Amino acid sequence: MKGNKIKGNENNGMNEDQIVKKKIIFYDTKPYDIDSFDRLNQQYEIIYQEAKLNPSTARLAKGCEGVCAFVNDDIGQATIDILVEEGVQILAMRSAGYSNVDIKAAAGRLPVVRVPAYSPYAVAEHAMALLLTLNRKTHKAYMRTREFNFSLIGLTGLDLHGKTVGVIGTGKIGRVFIDICRGFGVNIIAYDPYPANDGAINYVGLDELFEKSDVISLHAPLTPQTRHILDKSAFDKMKKGVFIINTSRGALIDSEALLAALNEEKVRGAGLDVYEEEADFFFEDRSGSIIKDDVLSLLLSRPNVIITSHQAFFTEEALSSIAEVTLQNIEDYFAGRELANEVKL
Repeated sequence: MKGNKIKGNENNGMNEDQIVKKKIIFYDTKPYDIDSFDRLNQQYEIIYQEAKLNPSTARLAKGCEGVCAFVNDDIGQATIDILVEEGVQILAMRSAGYSNVDIKAAAGRLPVVRVPAYSPYAVAEHAMALLLTLNRKTHKAYMRTREFNFSLIGLTGLDLHGKTVGVIGTGKIGRVFIDICRGFGVNIIAYDPYPANDGAINYVGLDELFEKSDVISLHAPLTPQTRHILDKSAFDKMKKGVFIINTSRGALIDSEALLAALNEEKVRGAGLDVYEEEADFFFEDRSGSIIKDDVLSLLLSRPNVIITSHQAFFTEEALSSIAEVTLQNIEDYFAGRELANEVKL
């Protein structure tokens, strides 16, 4: 493949006209997906679909050897059954997350691969951008000055220096976020059931993190154990005026409990790049639609809430890495190599 590091692209002396390219169907694709994959791909015939993958669209994969999907596709048992029936051989997630995939239903029938790390810097930097914007209200200042309103009333922030930042999840992204926070002179505490081998990270229990943190940033995967890790009980334990940042998975937060904590002014501000019911909204232009999600609408109406549409990963470097690793995962499967990024039970 041109311009990348993907290995195993030999054609045994055959010219391009003699090679029958395997077909890979991509679901839920946007122009930036097409650009990043077309720059690297020479090996496959790629069919791009705007539609999300679900039981109603899975039949579009007929005649394709592989499927590439994204985080908000519905890849439950019904979808997997259809893909297997249509002869699909591999499911490649162009994301780190796979909580939308029924791994049990796929086990032994349809290999599932993912992109475990594309740019931890992109996500961690976006988390800090959300925190700084919430705290110093630069978004509001920008809108004011464009209308020649130079008043500072209502724009007061806090010094982050000396505050305590609690980080839940210390994988690659969490650790990069910790490194960024250190530059601000904050006190960092962290929680992870599987602590990193890093003596510089001060691990504490979850309750202690809730009680002591001025900022809580989520960097954990979504599992049955982490679902709604921030619920009403968790918010009740937090100090008044805490900032909540989530660039990981929406369902880590009980959205109704967060809304209540905002209304009670327990939470000073929330910066969310994800939302637990985002699948019907994010990545699409809904500006002409009535949003029939009262919790999302109420969160968006709060002056101390910033919601971005799952864009934390969205840098040129990350898009290039996602395309490269995804295509390598597919190539490894068809070449019979070990699947380094396979998702297993």
